[in-house]
Amino acid sequence: MSGFLDQMAQSSAERVARALQEESSTALERRARSSTPSPALRLSPLGFDVIAEIKLRSPAAGVLGSSGQDWLGRAAAYARGGAVAVSVLTEPSRFDGSLDHLRQAAQVLEPLGVPVMRKDFIVDPYQVLEARVAGAGGVLLILRMLSRPQIIELLEVAATFKMFVLLEAFDADDLALARNVLESGAPRGQTLLVGVNCRDLQTLKVLPQKFEDLVAQLPAPWPAVAESGVGTPAAARNMRRLGYRLALIGTALMVCENPELFIAEILRTARTVQS
Repeated sequence: MSGFLDQMAQSSAERVARALQEESSTALERRARSSTPSPALRLSPLGFDVIAEIKLRSPAAGVLGSSGQDWLGRAAAYARGGAVAVSVLTEPSRFDGSLDHLRQAAQVLEPLGVPVMRKDFIVDPYQVLEARVAGAGGVLLILRMLSRPQIIELLEVAATFKMFVLLEAFDADDLALARNVLESGAPRGQTLLVGVNCRDLQTLKVLPQKFEDLVAQLPAPWPAVAESGVGTPAAARNMRRLGYRLALIGTALMVCENPELFIAEILRTARTVQS
């Protein structure tokens, strides 16, 4: 792992340890089983979708939003614009996130039929249960941070609660691990996505060329997600041409004035590309 991911993994494990002092896994699982089901992730038959992100701070870009009503209104605008899901950062130390943000977003988006996805540095099944209790319909797992047995365990917990999973890769080795897990260890019937994050983990710079370099190694037939660096309709159209089925867009949406229109334009432009 990179130094950044090492730090995030340690911080994440410490958060789990603190949470376990307040509530046992058994008690949390009991609450998860009684939680209201989340809207399902439903990809459009038009061939391209957007997962829109709520991210109040970025280690690379700094402060992106406030913790008030502003960002909740933005989440609703994402849904109105056509986002298929809304990713919510819950990491507190570097991204100013929280589980309460996830909970609030789920409450706003549930009537609109749009699921929320917990985006964090997940290292323990407890965090998947936390996500479900907060109303999430999906979670993101960073392949680089996890062993194959850990990934399978996390997938099984998510499958138990009918949650979709986005497996995030940074390079060819990550994608090879994803292929191995998906072809031999993933629960059947679970909605799974495979993402390529084009950010360099050392410098945190965006390197869009990685999308093209790695596209041939994406495991078919699982839908591929382009993460980071998709900030314009033209970029989204290029992702569709390369074969990506979705784009996860964060910073560009957090700083634009009209996210509803921006997402609609992204979708309109990308969906003109024939598969």
